[in-house]
Amino acid sequence: MAEALRSTIEKSTKIDNGPPIRYQLQLKRDNLDKKKDEESKLRKFTYGECEHKYLKKTILLVGATGSGKSTLVNVLVNYVMGVEFTDRLWFEAVSDESPGTESQTSAVSVYEVFGFEGTVVPYSLTIIDTPGYGHTEGIENDEMIIKLLQDLFCLPGVVDTVNAVGLVMKATENRLDERTAYIFNSVTSLFGKDMEQNIVIMITHSSGRKAKDALKALKDAKILCATQKNEPVYFQFDNCQKQTIEDDSDDDEAAKQAFMKSSKGMKKFTTFLETTKPQSLKATVEVMKERIRLTACIQNLKERVKELEMKQTAITKNKEELSRYKQQMEENKDFTVEIDVTYKEPEPINAWWDNKAVTCKKCEENCHHPGCTWVWSPNWCEVMKDGKCTSCSGKCPVEDHEKDKFRYVTKTKTITQTLNEMQKKYKKNKDMTETVTTLLQALENEKSQLQQAKVKCLDEAFDLLEKLEKIALNVDSVSTCVHLEFLIEKMENGDDEKLQKLTRMRDQMSKKIKAATKYFSKLSLKS
Repeated sequence: MAEALRSTIEKSTKIDNGPPIRYQLQLKRDNLDKKKDEESKLRKFTYGECEHKYLKKTILLVGATGSGKSTLVNVLVNYVMGVEFTDRLWFEAVSDESPGTESQTSAVSVYEVFGFEGTVVPYSLTIIDTPGYGHTEGIENDEMIIKLLQDLFCLPGVVDTVNAVGLVMKATENRLDERTAYIFNSVTSLFGKDMEQNIVIMITHSSGRKAKDALKALKDAKILCATQKNEPVYFQFDNCQKQTIEDDSDDDEAAKQAFMKSSKGMKKFTTFLETTKPQSLKATVEVMKERIRLTACIQNLKERVKELEMKQTAITKNKEELSRYKQQMEENKDFTVEIDVTYKEPEPINAWWDNKAVTCKKCEENCHHPGCTWVWSPNWCEVMKDGKCTSCSGKCPVEDHEKDKFRYVTKTKTITQTLNEMQKKYKKNKDMTETVTTLLQALENEKSQLQQAKVKCLDEAFDLLEKLEKIALNVDSVSTCVHLEFLIEKMENGDDEKLQKLTRMRDQMSKKIKAATKYFSKLSLKS
């Protein structure tokens, strides 16, 4: 046994007598989001001390709940540490028995392993383990993962480059169902076009035979990833290294074969890491930010369209009321009628996964909700660009915004007013004739202005979609499909050229994207 492993055993905690004897690595923890351990959703765990003379390779693992990502983290760690089958031991960075196991399933965890450079590979390893997509908690959990990754990539000096993005799936997968399609397309939509050759398939629970069905399912679904000889670049691993080996020669031989299969897959994967150019996360962060701005714009648009429709309904009712009592109102200045008015009211936010929103005090609008999590000030919110908001209708300066535990909700109430009181809102000069006719015209003018504001917001959302199409590796993401459907519906009586392009983009989306969108919708209904 190598001296480095003996030293590691002395610093670790035994959790099972085995064989193999299992040890929990003692890792230094740093909560990157500066929250308490039980609340933190973005953590870094470090073993050993970093020596800057060595290269660092970074791997991002993403997959469905139950795909074997956490076990794969341990397989990677043991391989670079130089653990052999004959050592009869196994180290765990992620353990089912470790404190906080439940919370780590909903957090992004960064694992750094130093001190073994040159043992098997000439570099240190950084592994980013994400929560399982498609979790039973619903779409909020999946959207939170995307936001956490964006937060991680934006933190200075933590993760600047990525050498490989591993899409983790079981060898037994023979088709990409709605959930798996949703997961993989959500992930590939995060990255810039320069990342495609760094995205690989990590096949777990492998028997050692080529996972033909799983690879065919990926190819049929046109999942964007690195390819070789017209086939996805993939690596296969067994997931049973920590299982106790029975006192039986057959079981011992089976355990040895399983260990060797994973070691073979690891050797191929680490060779890939050495020969593949690392990708800067600059383009990825820009794609993420633009997607966040797009989502915020669409969400803001939906709320403003709802407000518009409520105001239109009120205007229609008020016009009927004015026409009915036209003569009485013009003859008696104190005559009152019941009219509907819309207003905005702040309401508290109760969702556990999104406890604050960035709002505009001037426009009384929700500029980033849901989705604004770790930033402590509107200055740092992704919807802010060049000192101004990209979401609210006034594109107001950042100082007009605040972050708090409330959002604006548009409501309608009924009040009584005289003709003179109603005219005050529209009266531009003292000579304006106080008649019901002029008031009716003023209401029509307001209705027209609201329609123009709607068209402007639709155009802004269209421009964001076009920009995403130019920079994103996979613009055909599930969220984009949902946005497209909404924009198409609202642009039906608008710009024909833009409507045609939106319709063309939607029609070009693969069946798997549409299937994933159905999954997205199902989760949204449950949540």
